[in-house]
Amino acid sequence: MFKDSFFKKVENKTNVNKDTILSLASKLQNNNINNEDNIREVIRDISRITGKDISKEKEDKIVNSVIKNNIPNNIDKMF
Repeated sequence: MFKDSFFKKVENKTNVNKDTILSLASKLQNNNINNEDNIREVIRDISRITGKDISKEKEDKIVNSVIKNNIPNNIDKMF
């Protein structure tokens, strides 16, 4: 599990609290992460929660990266 410092960095940057992050993570765990519809749903949830629009092109790139398992191992370093 991530340390609280990770959640604090994310919250400071995005104004999204730890409970919301864990809820989204749970949604991915409970659904098939290789299912394009599930991934798109989570991306749209994040977009709505953060108030940031995401282009169809960027959404497609994220979906393709997730499906191809092209996600950095140290994602916490992104924040």
